[in-house]
This record gives sequence, structure tokens and C-alpha cells, in this order.
Amino acid sequence: MLLLVRHSMPAYGPSVPPHEWTLSAEGWQAAQRLITRLPEDACLVASDEPKAWQTLGGDAVTRDRRFNEVTRVEPWEGNYRELRRAYVEGADHADWEPRAEVAKRFDAGITEHLALAGGRPLVVATHGMAMTVWVKARLGLQSPGDFWADLRFPDAHLVDLDSGAVERALAL
Repeated sequence: MLLLVRHSMPAYGPSVPPHEWTLSAEGWQAAQRLITRLPEDACLVASDEPKAWQTLGGDAVTRDRRFNEVTRVEPWEGNYRELRRAYVEGADHADWEPRAEVAKRFDAGITEHLALAGGRPLVVATHGMAMTVWVKARLGLQSPGDFWADLRFPDAHLVDLDSGAVERALAL
């Protein structure tokens, strides 16, 4: 079993880089609800960005930077949502990590951690764009922009690598 989790709502602002954001009070509450619904014997892995590993509970979570968000340079205000959606749909942006590299690092992390899980459920807390790029590359997601735009804070999707299916797993 593979469960991909989009991190809970961070406390954000222009004075702190996004990769350093921690969870907001609302985000912590939502993360606690999520944690109670995860399989008890799950192997927990997250990006090394605080908002991701905090979503799964903190210190007991294995951190792996291969699940980090897409590296990019984008405006704090303005059309960042449009830029992100266009990116997951296939547009190239200067100073953004190439999608093929995101998919490759993410896939290597999934492959390794599935093996380490040894048949136990694997739960990976990550980020919206990185998750979407990987699902598109690995499973042939037909509408990556719609998938990305529909992601919640937090969100959890069950991935069946054999059938290529991905579906929202938990109502949070």
C-alpha cells in the first residue's frame, strides 16, 4: 500500500522561504486528525521540509529530500497559482526544476522506501507539485492541472502502482 500525503496548511509569509515553513495552528490540528487515520504499522517518510514531516507527526518520521517540493523561483504575490498549474501541465519555466528530474528523484525515493517497508504500508508526506509531477510521469495522470488544483491541506491519495489508479483515500 502506498499513500501519498500532501502536507497540512503551513504558517507562511514572505519573510521565510517556503522550504522552511512550519505548520500553522490549523495545520497542526488537521495533521493530528490525519495521523489518527493512518495504518498503525505504516512506514512514515516525508520530505525534509518541516511542513511535510510535521504533518506525519515529527521526530519518528524518516526524512528524504527526494520528496521535497519542486525547486523554483517564483513571485511571492501575483500569478504563482497559474505558474504552478501551468508547470504541472507541462509548461517550462526558467529557474524551475525540470519535471523529469522531479519525477526521477521522487520515483527513486518511492522505490527505495517501498523496499524498506517490506510489505508494510508506506505513507509519504510531500508537496502538491512534486506529487502531481510524479503521478503524471509514473501513472500517466490525464489531467495533472485538475489533480493539483483539487489537492487539499492536508490530503491523502492511495496509489496502486499495478493498476495505475490514484484516488483520494481519506476524507479529512
